[in-house]
Amino acid sequence: MKYTTLPNSEIKVSKICLGTMTWGNQNTEGEGHEQMDYAFEQGVNFFDTAEMYPVPANPETQGRTSKIIGTWFKKTGNRDKVVLASKIIGRSSDYSAHIRTTGLTSESIKEAIDKELQRLQTDYIDLYQIHWPERLTNTFGIRDYKHDPSDEWKDNFNEVLHALDEQIKTGKIRHIGMSNEKAWGTMRYLEESKIHKLPRMSTIQNAYSLINRVFEGDMAEVSIRENIGLLAYSPMAFGVLSGKYIKGIAGDDSRLKLYPRFARYSSEQSTEATKRYLKIAEDNNMTLAQMSLAFVNQQPFLTSNIIGASKMEQLKENIDSIDITLNENILEQINAVHAVIPNPAP
Repeated sequence: MKYTTLPNSEIKVSKICLGTMTWGNQNTEGEGHEQMDYAFEQGVNFFDTAEMYPVPANPETQGRTSKIIGTWFKKTGNRDKVVLASKIIGRSSDYSAHIRTTGLTSESIKEAIDKELQRLQTDYIDLYQIHWPERLTNTFGIRDYKHDPSDEWKDNFNEVLHALDEQIKTGKIRHIGMSNEKAWGTMRYLEESKIHKLPRMSTIQNAYSLINRVFEGDMAEVSIRENIGLLAYSPMAFGVLSGKYIKGIAGDDSRLKLYPRFARYSSEQSTEATKRYLKIAEDNNMTLAQMSLAFVNQQPFLTSNIIGASKMEQLKENIDSIDITLNENILEQINAVHAVIPNPAP
Protein backbone atom coordinates (compact mmCIF):
# COMPACT_ATOMS: atom_id res chain seq x y z
CA MET A 1 0.00 0.00 0.00
CA LYS A 2 1.04 3.60 -0.53
CA TYR A 3 0.27 6.34 1.97
CA THR A 4 -0.23 10.07 2.05
CA THR A 5 -0.87 12.49 4.90
CA LEU A 6 -4.23 14.03 5.67
CA PRO A 7 -3.54 17.70 4.85
CA ASN A 8 -2.75 19.98 7.78
CA SER A 9 -2.25 17.01 10.07
CA GLU A 10 0.20 14.24 10.90
CA ILE A 11 -2.34 11.52 10.18
CA LYS A 12 -1.10 8.92 7.69
CA VAL A 13 -3.83 7.60 5.37
CA SER A 14 -3.71 4.91 2.70
CA LYS A 15 -3.92 6.20 -0.86
CA ILE A 16 -6.79 3.75 -1.31
CA CYS A 17 -9.79 4.54 0.90
CA LEU A 18 -12.48 1.94 1.48
CA GLY A 19 -15.88 3.26 0.41
CA THR A 20 -18.83 1.69 2.19
CA MET A 21 -22.11 2.99 0.76
CA THR A 22 -23.37 -0.41 -0.48
CA TRP A 23 -23.24 -2.03 2.97
CA GLY A 24 -26.69 -2.52 4.41
CA ASN A 25 -28.33 -2.56 0.99
CA GLN A 26 -26.40 -4.38 -1.75
CA ASN A 27 -24.15 -5.97 0.87
CA THR A 28 -24.91 -7.71 4.15
CA GLU A 29 -23.19 -7.06 7.45
CA GLY A 30 -21.09 -10.19 6.96
CA GLU A 31 -19.98 -9.06 3.52
CA GLY A 32 -19.11 -5.61 4.88
CA HIS A 33 -16.99 -7.23 7.59
CA GLU A 34 -15.27 -9.42 4.99
CA GLN A 35 -14.41 -6.36 2.91
CA MET A 36 -13.01 -4.51 5.91
CA ASP A 37 -10.98 -7.56 6.96
CA TYR A 38 -9.42 -7.88 3.50
CA ALA A 39 -8.81 -4.19 2.95
CA PHE A 40 -7.23 -3.82 6.38
CA GLU A 41 -4.94 -6.79 5.70
CA GLN A 42 -3.81 -5.08 2.48
CA GLY A 43 -2.81 -1.95 4.35
CA VAL A 44 -5.96 0.13 3.78
CA ASN A 45 -6.32 2.18 6.98
CA PHE A 46 -8.85 4.77 5.72
CA PHE A 47 -12.63 4.10 5.71
CA ASP A 48 -15.32 6.52 4.52
CA THR A 49 -19.01 6.48 5.44
CA ALA A 50 -21.91 8.92 5.89
CA GLU A 51 -24.95 9.27 8.12
CA MET A 52 -27.29 8.75 5.13
CA TYR A 53 -25.67 5.51 3.87
CA PRO A 54 -26.43 3.07 2.36
CA VAL A 55 -27.40 4.48 -1.02
CA PRO A 56 -30.08 4.71 -2.36
CA ALA A 57 -31.09 6.54 0.80
CA ASN A 58 -34.38 5.79 2.50
CA PRO A 59 -35.77 5.85 6.05
CA GLU A 60 -35.67 2.07 6.46
CA THR A 61 -31.95 1.66 5.80
CA GLN A 62 -30.52 5.01 6.94
CA GLY A 63 -27.49 4.53 9.18
CA ARG A 64 -27.04 0.80 8.51
CA THR A 65 -23.64 1.27 6.89
CA SER A 66 -22.16 2.97 9.93
CA LYS A 67 -23.69 0.35 12.21
CA ILE A 68 -21.90 -2.35 10.19
CA ILE A 69 -18.61 -0.51 10.64
CA GLY A 70 -19.38 -0.20 14.34
CA THR A 71 -19.91 -3.94 14.83
CA TRP A 72 -16.63 -4.59 13.00
CA PHE A 73 -14.79 -2.20 15.33
CA LYS A 74 -16.31 -3.97 18.33
CA LYS A 75 -15.43 -7.41 16.97
CA THR A 76 -11.86 -6.66 15.90
CA GLY A 77 -10.75 -3.92 18.28
CA ASN A 78 -9.23 -2.10 15.29
CA ARG A 79 -10.77 1.33 15.85
CA ASP A 80 -7.45 2.95 16.80
CA LYS A 81 -5.79 1.51 13.66
CA VAL A 82 -8.31 3.02 11.24
CA VAL A 83 -8.71 6.63 10.08
CA LEU A 84 -12.47 7.06 9.96
CA ALA A 85 -14.35 9.62 7.87
CA SER A 86 -18.06 10.39 7.91
CA LYS A 87 -20.42 13.09 6.63
CA ILE A 88 -23.45 15.15 7.59
CA ILE A 89 -26.14 15.90 5.00
CA GLY A 90 -26.70 19.44 3.85
CA ARG A 91 -30.01 21.24 3.54
CA SER A 92 -32.94 18.88 3.12
CA SER A 93 -33.46 17.28 -0.26
CA ASP A 94 -35.90 14.73 -1.60
CA TYR A 95 -33.63 11.89 -0.48
CA SER A 96 -32.58 13.21 2.92
CA ALA A 97 -35.65 14.85 4.47
CA HIS A 98 -36.18 11.70 6.53
CA ILE A 99 -32.96 12.49 8.42
CA ARG A 100 -33.55 16.17 9.23
CA THR A 101 -34.93 19.36 7.73
CA THR A 102 -33.16 21.93 9.89
CA GLY A 103 -30.02 22.39 7.82
CA LEU A 104 -26.50 22.85 9.20
CA THR A 105 -27.18 24.51 12.53
CA SER A 106 -25.05 24.11 15.63
CA GLU A 107 -27.76 21.89 17.13
CA SER A 108 -28.12 19.67 14.06
CA ILE A 109 -24.37 19.20 13.71
CA LYS A 110 -24.08 18.15 17.36
CA GLU A 111 -27.06 15.80 17.03
CA ALA A 112 -25.73 14.26 13.82
CA ILE A 113 -22.30 13.60 15.31
CA ASP A 114 -23.72 12.09 18.51
CA LYS A 115 -25.97 9.71 16.57
CA GLU A 116 -23.18 8.74 14.19
CA LEU A 117 -20.82 8.00 17.07
CA GLN A 118 -23.44 5.65 18.55
CA ARG A 119 -23.83 3.81 15.25
CA LEU A 120 -20.06 3.55 14.78
CA GLN A 121 -19.47 2.42 18.39
CA THR A 122 -16.66 4.94 18.83
CA ASP A 123 -16.14 8.20 20.67
CA TYR A 124 -14.44 10.14 17.86
CA ILE A 125 -14.45 10.59 14.08
CA ASP A 126 -11.13 11.46 12.45
CA LEU A 127 -12.53 13.43 9.50
CA TYR A 128 -16.02 14.93 9.52
CA GLN A 129 -17.32 16.28 6.23
CA ILE A 130 -20.19 18.44 4.96
CA HIS A 131 -21.82 16.06 2.47
CA TRP A 132 -22.95 18.74 0.01
CA PRO A 133 -23.44 22.53 -0.02
CA GLU A 134 -26.62 23.93 1.42
CA ARG A 135 -26.84 26.64 -1.21
CA LEU A 136 -28.22 25.76 -4.64
CA THR A 137 -25.29 25.08 -6.95
CA ASN A 138 -24.32 22.63 -9.65
CA THR A 139 -23.71 19.41 -7.76
CA PHE A 140 -24.47 15.76 -8.61
CA GLY A 141 -24.02 15.73 -12.36
CA ILE A 142 -25.22 19.25 -13.21
CA ARG A 143 -22.72 20.61 -15.72
CA ASP A 144 -22.84 24.40 -15.28
CA TYR A 145 -23.73 26.85 -12.53
CA LYS A 146 -26.94 28.76 -13.15
CA HIS A 147 -27.85 31.24 -10.45
CA ASP A 148 -31.27 30.84 -8.84
CA PRO A 149 -32.37 34.13 -7.24
CA SER A 150 -35.18 32.33 -5.43
CA ASP A 151 -32.72 30.34 -3.30
CA GLU A 152 -33.49 31.17 0.34
CA TRP A 153 -30.06 30.08 1.60
CA LYS A 154 -28.21 32.62 3.73
CA ASP A 155 -24.43 32.62 4.04
CA ASN A 156 -23.64 30.37 7.01
CA PHE A 157 -19.99 29.41 6.45
CA ASN A 158 -18.98 31.07 9.70
CA GLU A 159 -21.79 29.43 11.67
CA VAL A 160 -20.90 25.99 10.32
CA LEU A 161 -17.21 26.37 11.19
CA HIS A 162 -18.06 27.61 14.68
CA ALA A 163 -20.31 24.57 15.21
CA LEU A 164 -17.61 22.20 13.98
CA ASP A 165 -15.05 23.96 16.18
CA GLU A 166 -17.24 23.25 19.20
CA GLN A 167 -17.26 19.56 18.32
CA ILE A 168 -13.49 19.49 17.78
CA LYS A 169 -13.01 20.99 21.23
CA THR A 170 -15.12 18.19 22.75
CA GLY A 171 -12.88 15.63 21.05
CA LYS A 172 -15.74 14.08 19.08
CA ILE A 173 -14.19 15.00 15.72
CA ARG A 174 -10.55 15.67 14.86
CA HIS A 175 -10.47 17.26 11.40
CA ILE A 176 -13.03 18.62 8.94
CA GLY A 177 -13.67 18.45 5.21
CA MET A 178 -16.12 19.20 2.43
CA SER A 179 -17.84 17.11 -0.22
CA ASN A 180 -19.42 18.03 -3.55
CA GLU A 181 -18.14 21.56 -3.03
CA LYS A 182 -17.07 24.12 -5.62
CA ALA A 183 -14.21 26.63 -5.83
CA TRP A 184 -16.26 29.51 -4.41
CA GLY A 185 -17.48 27.54 -1.41
CA THR A 186 -14.02 26.15 -0.74
CA MET A 187 -12.45 29.59 -0.71
CA ARG A 188 -15.23 30.97 1.50
CA TYR A 189 -14.53 28.27 4.09
CA LEU A 190 -10.80 29.08 3.92
CA GLU A 191 -11.48 32.79 4.25
CA GLU A 192 -13.64 32.32 7.35
CA SER A 193 -11.14 29.99 9.00
CA LYS A 194 -8.27 32.40 8.37
CA ILE A 195 -10.01 35.62 9.43
CA HIS A 196 -11.75 34.20 12.49
CA LYS A 197 -9.12 31.61 13.51
CA LEU A 198 -11.55 28.73 13.01
CA PRO A 199 -10.75 25.12 12.01
CA ARG A 200 -9.47 24.74 8.46
CA MET A 201 -10.98 22.40 5.89
CA SER A 202 -8.51 19.59 5.24
CA THR A 203 -10.07 17.70 2.33
CA ILE A 204 -12.68 17.85 -0.39
CA GLN A 205 -14.53 14.72 -1.49
CA ASN A 206 -15.66 15.20 -5.09
CA ALA A 207 -16.37 12.96 -8.07
CA TYR A 208 -13.29 12.31 -10.19
CA SER A 209 -12.69 9.70 -12.88
CA LEU A 210 -11.61 9.24 -16.48
CA ILE A 211 -15.02 10.43 -17.64
CA ASN A 212 -15.37 13.21 -15.07
CA ARG A 213 -12.21 15.32 -14.79
CA VAL A 214 -14.06 18.53 -13.92
CA PHE A 215 -11.93 18.81 -10.76
CA GLU A 216 -8.94 19.60 -12.96
CA GLY A 217 -10.39 23.06 -13.60
CA ASP A 218 -10.36 25.67 -10.85
CA MET A 219 -10.50 23.08 -8.08
CA ALA A 220 -7.14 21.51 -8.93
CA GLU A 221 -5.37 24.84 -8.45
CA VAL A 222 -7.25 25.52 -5.22
CA SER A 223 -6.41 22.01 -4.01
CA ILE A 224 -2.69 22.27 -4.67
CA ARG A 225 -2.11 25.90 -3.66
CA GLU A 226 -4.29 25.74 -0.54
CA ASN A 227 -3.36 22.16 0.48
CA ILE A 228 -6.91 20.81 0.30
CA GLY A 229 -6.57 17.13 -0.56
CA LEU A 230 -8.99 15.44 -2.95
CA LEU A 231 -10.80 12.34 -1.76
CA ALA A 232 -11.93 11.09 -5.16
CA TYR A 233 -15.31 9.38 -5.17
CA SER A 234 -16.88 7.38 -8.03
CA PRO A 235 -13.47 6.73 -9.64
CA MET A 236 -15.16 3.77 -11.35
CA ALA A 237 -18.21 5.84 -12.38
CA PHE A 238 -20.76 3.49 -10.76
CA GLY A 239 -18.98 0.52 -12.36
CA VAL A 240 -19.17 1.93 -15.90
CA LEU A 241 -15.35 2.06 -16.03
CA SER A 242 -15.12 -1.66 -15.38
CA GLY A 243 -16.30 -2.12 -18.96
CA LYS A 244 -18.94 -4.63 -17.90
CA TYR A 245 -21.86 -2.62 -19.24
CA ILE A 246 -20.46 -2.05 -22.73
CA LYS A 247 -19.35 -5.69 -22.85
CA GLY A 248 -22.82 -6.81 -21.83
CA ILE A 249 -21.57 -8.92 -18.92
CA ALA A 250 -23.03 -6.95 -16.00
CA GLY A 251 -25.03 -9.14 -13.63
CA ASP A 252 -28.61 -8.48 -12.63
CA ASP A 253 -27.31 -7.41 -9.21
CA SER A 254 -25.01 -4.75 -10.66
CA ARG A 255 -25.60 -1.21 -9.49
CA LEU A 256 -27.05 0.29 -12.66
CA LYS A 257 -29.35 -2.66 -13.25
CA LEU A 258 -30.68 -2.49 -9.71
CA TYR A 259 -30.93 1.29 -9.72
CA PRO A 260 -31.24 2.59 -13.30
CA ARG A 261 -31.96 6.10 -12.05
CA PHE A 262 -28.24 6.42 -11.29
CA ALA A 263 -27.52 7.27 -14.92
CA ARG A 264 -25.00 10.04 -14.27
CA TYR A 265 -22.26 8.14 -16.11
CA SER A 266 -24.33 6.45 -18.81
CA SER A 267 -24.75 9.05 -21.55
CA GLU A 268 -23.97 8.26 -25.17
CA GLN A 269 -20.77 10.30 -24.95
CA SER A 270 -19.72 8.56 -21.72
CA THR A 271 -20.25 5.18 -23.38
CA GLU A 272 -18.15 6.20 -26.39
CA ALA A 273 -15.35 7.50 -24.18
CA THR A 274 -15.45 4.33 -22.10
CA LYS A 275 -15.09 2.20 -25.25
CA ARG A 276 -11.97 4.16 -26.21
CA TYR A 277 -10.48 3.87 -22.74
CA LEU A 278 -11.19 0.13 -22.76
CA LYS A 279 -9.16 -0.26 -25.95
CA ILE A 280 -6.22 1.62 -24.42
CA ALA A 281 -6.32 -0.62 -21.35
CA GLU A 282 -6.53 -3.84 -23.35
CA ASP A 283 -3.77 -2.72 -25.73
CA ASN A 284 -1.56 -2.27 -22.68
CA ASN A 285 -2.47 -5.56 -20.96
CA MET A 286 -4.56 -4.03 -18.19
CA THR A 287 -8.17 -4.21 -17.21
CA LEU A 288 -10.11 -0.98 -17.65
CA ALA A 289 -10.73 -0.93 -13.90
CA GLN A 290 -7.02 -1.08 -13.15
CA MET A 291 -6.20 1.68 -15.62
CA SER A 292 -9.07 3.88 -14.42
CA LEU A 293 -8.02 3.66 -10.77
CA ALA A 294 -4.30 3.95 -11.50
CA PHE A 295 -5.03 7.17 -13.38
CA VAL A 296 -6.73 8.65 -10.31
CA ASN A 297 -4.04 7.36 -7.96
CA GLN A 298 -1.34 9.31 -9.85
CA GLN A 299 -2.91 12.76 -9.65
CA PRO A 300 -0.85 15.34 -7.72
CA PHE A 301 -3.89 16.74 -5.90
CA LEU A 302 -5.07 13.35 -4.63
CA THR A 303 -5.01 12.46 -0.95
CA SER A 304 -6.96 9.21 -1.30
CA ASN A 305 -8.98 7.31 -3.90
CA ILE A 306 -12.31 6.03 -2.53
CA ILE A 307 -12.99 2.60 -3.99
CA GLY A 308 -16.16 0.64 -3.36
CA ALA A 309 -17.21 -2.82 -4.41
CA SER A 310 -20.18 -5.10 -3.93
CA LYS A 311 -18.12 -8.24 -4.58
CA MET A 312 -14.80 -9.40 -3.18
CA GLU A 313 -13.20 -9.97 -6.58
CA GLN A 314 -13.95 -6.35 -7.46
CA LEU A 315 -12.46 -5.17 -4.18
CA LYS A 316 -9.25 -7.13 -4.74
CA GLU A 317 -8.83 -5.80 -8.28
CA ASN A 318 -9.48 -2.24 -7.10
CA ILE A 319 -6.96 -2.38 -4.26
CA ASP A 320 -4.34 -3.94 -6.56
CA SER A 321 -4.48 -0.81 -8.72
CA ILE A 322 -2.15 0.86 -6.21
CA ASP A 323 0.72 -1.19 -7.68
CA ILE A 324 0.18 0.06 -11.25
CA THR A 325 1.91 3.12 -12.66
CA LEU A 326 0.75 4.46 -16.01
CA ASN A 327 3.65 5.52 -18.25
CA GLU A 328 3.74 8.70 -20.33
CA ASN A 329 2.64 6.88 -23.48
CA ILE A 330 -0.52 5.58 -21.82
CA LEU A 331 -1.24 8.98 -20.27
CA GLU A 332 -0.88 10.60 -23.69
CA GLN A 333 -3.40 8.14 -25.14
CA ILE A 334 -5.81 8.84 -22.28
CA ASN A 335 -5.46 12.59 -22.74
CA ALA A 336 -6.05 12.24 -26.48
CA VAL A 337 -9.47 10.72 -25.74
CA HIS A 338 -10.14 13.41 -23.14
CA ALA A 339 -9.33 16.11 -25.72
CA VAL A 340 -11.99 14.74 -28.07
CA ILE A 341 -14.62 13.80 -25.44
CA PRO A 342 -13.91 16.00 -22.40
CA ASN A 343 -15.87 15.30 -19.23
CA PRO A 344 -18.85 13.49 -20.77
CA ALA A 345 -20.21 12.84 -17.26
CA PRO A 346 -19.96 16.07 -15.24
